[in-house]
Amino acid sequence: LCRILDFRRVPPTVGRFINVTKEILEVTKNEILQSVFFVSPASNICFFAKCPYMCKTEYAVCGNPHLLEGSLSAFLPSLNLAPRLSIPNPWIRSYSFDGKEEWEVNPLYCNTVREIYPYSNSNRLLNIIDMAIFDFLIGNMDRHHYEMFTKFGDDGFLLHLDNARGFGRHSHDEISILAPLSQCCIIKRTTLLRLQLLAEPEYRLSDVMRESLLQDLLAPVLTEPHLLALDRRLQLILGAVGKCIDTYGEAKVVTNDTMQPEAPASARVKLAT
Repeated sequence: LCRILDFRRVPPTVGRFINVTKEILEVTKNEILQSVFFVSPASNICFFAKCPYMCKTEYAVCGNPHLLEGSLSAFLPSLNLAPRLSIPNPWIRSYSFDGKEEWEVNPLYCNTVREIYPYSNSNRLLNIIDMAIFDFLIGNMDRHHYEMFTKFGDDGFLLHLDNARGFGRHSHDEISILAPLSQCCIIKRTTLLRLQLLAEPEYRLSDVMRESLLQDLLAPVLTEPHLLALDRRLQLILGAVGKCIDTYGEAKVVTNDTMQPEAPASARVKLAT
């Protein structure tokens, strides 16, 4: 999908069957990785993640009993060769049941983000909006961080490394994922043109995605409802852009890839309401 959108920020990825015992547990020397493996009551080999956000045995992944369908991504250079930073997403979720982040309650939150370097004078904010569009299409609500190679400076591209929460509920469109777009009301011209192309009948996103996935070893990978959800969500994205254009005008919303037009705060209040 990232390639179809012409973002190209997800490392090349392919699906295949993995023997979690022979290919992971029996070869790793990492004690932390070894510690997260266990045998389920059904005698399947399972493991869970170690992370700061809700990683528990209840959310384990299990083989059947050893084989598991999974995806493998191209291995990035070591941090010694290609240092990279993990940066909190300005639209990070609260990950708690009793509180909300500022962006969830403040429709003018983007004004605050625009005042913070590097979102104030680089194309970083436009890249964040690209990332939000990608995440909305796959239904990924878990983009708490993004990564960047340090070599390319503040205007480098964002790496979309953690996409494991994508393609969950095909029947639900989580509009809050689009908050960067709906609150900031800017989008790259190249991104908008690609989205408009993928909404045309002869280049329909679901059809292009279906054809692309036929090359995968685990084809078809996505169910038909998931593919059709891509078309539905694409229309919602274009609708959000259209609402921004109606409010601010195209010149304020659609920008070259390295420019950030700024809409008046009063207009943002009108849009939010």
